[in-house]
Amino acid sequence: MSAADAFELIREEQIDEVNALARYYRHKKTGAELISLINDDENKVFGIAFATPPEDSTGIAHILEHSVLCGSEQFPVKKPFVEMLKGSLHTFLNAMTFPDKTVYPVASQNLADFRNLTEVYLDAVLFPLLSRETFEQEGWHYELENPDAPLIYKGVVFNEMKGGYSSPDQVQRTYAQNALFPDNTYGLSSGGDPKVMPELTYEQFAAFHKRYYHPSNAQIIFYGDDDPDARLEILEKYLSRFEKAERAPIVPVQPKFDAPRYEVRTYPADEENKRSAFVTLNWLIEETDDHTEALRRSVLAHALLGNSAAPLYKALTESGLGESVIGGLNGHYREPWFNAGLRNADAESADKIETLILDTLASLAEHGIDKATVESTVNTIEFSLREKNTGGYPRGIMYFFAALGDWLYGKDPLEALKYEDALATLKAELAAGKPVLEERIRSLLLDNSHRVTLVLKADKEQAEREEAAERAKLDAVRAGLSEEDVAGVIATTQKLKALQNAPDKPENLAKIPTLELKDLEREIKTVPTEELALSKVRTLYHDLPTNGIVYFDLGFDLKTLPRELIPYLPIFSRALTQTGTSKEDYVALSQRIGRSTGGIGAQRFASSLVDGEGSAAMLIVRGKAMADKTDDLLAIARDILTDAKLDNRDRIRQLVAQDKARHEAGLVPSGHMVAFSRLRASMTEADWLSEQCGGVLQLFFLRELAAKIEDDWESVSEALASIRDHLVNATTAVANVTADAESWTQFRPRLEAFLGDLPTRPAVLADWGSLPAPKNEGLTIPAQVNYVAKGVSLKKLGYEPSGALSVVTKYLGTTYLWDKIRVEGGAYGGFARFDPSAGIYAFGSYRDPNLTATLDVYDGVPDKLREDISDTDLTRSIIGTIGDLDGYQLPDAKGFTALVRTLTGATDAYRQARRDQVLATSKADFKEAADLIAEVARNGHVVALGSESAINKANAERNGFLEVTRVL
Repeated sequence: MSAADAFELIREEQIDEVNALARYYRHKKTGAELISLINDDENKVFGIAFATPPEDSTGIAHILEHSVLCGSEQFPVKKPFVEMLKGSLHTFLNAMTFPDKTVYPVASQNLADFRNLTEVYLDAVLFPLLSRETFEQEGWHYELENPDAPLIYKGVVFNEMKGGYSSPDQVQRTYAQNALFPDNTYGLSSGGDPKVMPELTYEQFAAFHKRYYHPSNAQIIFYGDDDPDARLEILEKYLSRFEKAERAPIVPVQPKFDAPRYEVRTYPADEENKRSAFVTLNWLIEETDDHTEALRRSVLAHALLGNSAAPLYKALTESGLGESVIGGLNGHYREPWFNAGLRNADAESADKIETLILDTLASLAEHGIDKATVESTVNTIEFSLREKNTGGYPRGIMYFFAALGDWLYGKDPLEALKYEDALATLKAELAAGKPVLEERIRSLLLDNSHRVTLVLKADKEQAEREEAAERAKLDAVRAGLSEEDVAGVIATTQKLKALQNAPDKPENLAKIPTLELKDLEREIKTVPTEELALSKVRTLYHDLPTNGIVYFDLGFDLKTLPRELIPYLPIFSRALTQTGTSKEDYVALSQRIGRSTGGIGAQRFASSLVDGEGSAAMLIVRGKAMADKTDDLLAIARDILTDAKLDNRDRIRQLVAQDKARHEAGLVPSGHMVAFSRLRASMTEADWLSEQCGGVLQLFFLRELAAKIEDDWESVSEALASIRDHLVNATTAVANVTADAESWTQFRPRLEAFLGDLPTRPAVLADWGSLPAPKNEGLTIPAQVNYVAKGVSLKKLGYEPSGALSVVTKYLGTTYLWDKIRVEGGAYGGFARFDPSAGIYAFGSYRDPNLTATLDVYDGVPDKLREDISDTDLTRSIIGTIGDLDGYQLPDAKGFTALVRTLTGATDAYRQARRDQVLATSKADFKEAADLIAEVARNGHVVALGSESAINKANAERNGFLEVTRVL
């Protein structure tokens, strides 16, 4: 029987919305379902999903997601996932656990690589080894080094979730979901609650895989330009080994509340203050099979909260009851939920916030949502649907997620990929004057008794209590162990460490499919770029297929700004589009942007030059619109650059509060980036700028600025106006356009006229002075885990490393650092970073239970590199590095990347030389890298972000080597 005969074709149809021929299959023997999307997208995607509804909060599905990627029947090595990370050209390679499903997607532009990835993933999920040691490593285990040592918990997921429960925003979302769904699986923590995780046994873990990771419970997608018949052949090889089994039951609907509920919970904080609470109203929304209805709900959520000018968002912001808005429509559930509220609020104001939200909704239901807001919202959503700009995610993966939103619950997955009929119906309803959104405000929100008001309060003693409770629990376990039991735990600890340190057998490693060096492209990929002068402004044009969309960037040189104005840049950037102009307030401006464009805003760019000590630093206004709407796009750009109301004190006050709250909320989820930013700030001009505008220094500045707005508003307003006067100057401007040729022909004369109207004055560069002295720092936050960075500027030490150092870095991240920091140390991640432009080499860890032990690992890197590297590891590390260089990009990203390369001096010749160096990397380069990276141990400095107790403990161990600063 052919592979095609093993599948029943349920339906075949062309789906224009995803530009693909869709074939919907069912595997005859097992019942596994498949969507095969056939089109010309070279970024091929495979994904397999299983319904995995947990019955408790032990994190069983999450631990299993990690564990199946730790060795399988066909590939019996410790980390086939990492081997593919090391030696693949993948454009996506990951797995994710949702509240009721687990998804394993991969993508690659290279056909051989794509098929390798597909087979490794299929074998991993269907035939994993799942040893007890893997469960202990990835989930949790008791660790005891010797009879006198304290008993501790270790485990990758255990520490990942400790980090998750250290993030107030994640805690708020978890508690809200739990409260809305007390009677089904959504009321549990699918990621795992660290307090509950040690209740999970290996036997339960293995049984969960047997029950749910079966083809009968699988939903599969293929997408792209690969052979559709070969897809079936690959699947049949694996699926044919199974008999039919029961599908997982669909998550039942949550019984509805008779009346709204009110809950008060707490989260750990180092300090309590009156403005440290989260107050949200949360509604459960009934499921719908009607895709037009689903679109109505999405439009409603965006109309209420989609931007700062949306009426509910605006009411919450202007109330002054909190610092930033929380809310939106939450999908990925059988029954979605909607929430709205405030971060950094006074818990005593919870009733006022609840009343404000309900009264605002009641007023909107009675009087209607402003037509301009509705029109802007619909255009914004329609533009997004048609643009299909999935950013860093391959489009096929986003389509998989969209299909699963119906598919998992027994509905037709292909209908979820369509939007034209629903969009036409909704637009017709609105054009006819039907109160579509107002009716849903009443039915879904105001008249919906299934509502929870959640007040999440800071508790400065909670972390200490939880730490004490965990210690007491472990001490009780330890006290109950006999001498024989203690010896057994020590033996188990030693056995696990021995297995973690033991190399895989070469013959097993050889089973991991890989490309060969001859399969790699020797030449760099280039972006078509034409450079010209329009109205004397340097202009770059990139002729790429954009489906009639014009992507426009306009940059101004930040080096014209005096040093003291630099910290104001983030607020200035937001103020351009969020303060209004002399002709319209910020609501009208926001509506105009949404109505006429696909979005416009400003962002900062800073990078070291590739051939020197200097930097490229620009403020770039970025916008996009259909070619026939570019007059509107340019008119908006002109207004915000020359006429933004930078003296709008109320809006600036609100923007500062929002930015401060967002920085504080991001400290735990992005702790590694916070540490890296602080680490690099003393190394290059560009990194100093980035820390001033986006790191800890920016947070400190925002706190000071909030007070200054009240006490010395005139100086704040003058600073913002001064930035505009310095920056908006045609003399220092660079324009960048990405569009197809027809759209460019329409846009070019309009752009030339626009650029000719820009203010023009001589360019005067400011003196930013010297960089701060490097130092070792301990930044304290209320967290149960740490983020540890250590690095050095090789360029300042006189080195000019070749591209081979990138290969070494790839190797370290997938071998030594992965093994020592993640596998043995229990951190969620450990990595090395080499920035060839800046010449900076640094190490970092993520959600790490350790601190000084991690620094010891970093310092051990040179010895590791002096060991012999296998031919296989060398080849795979080269391939993986080339994969990083050749990452897949959509047209707008290609055009922006070309701009960045131009600004930094990364010419095609430079890029080709580095590629040649990567491809020519030898074992000798690894030995040379050992001496180079030894400079990190000798001269590197450290930035650690973590709890006060962890920082103090590290200082006690190393004679106070960290200068301590409280961040939160």
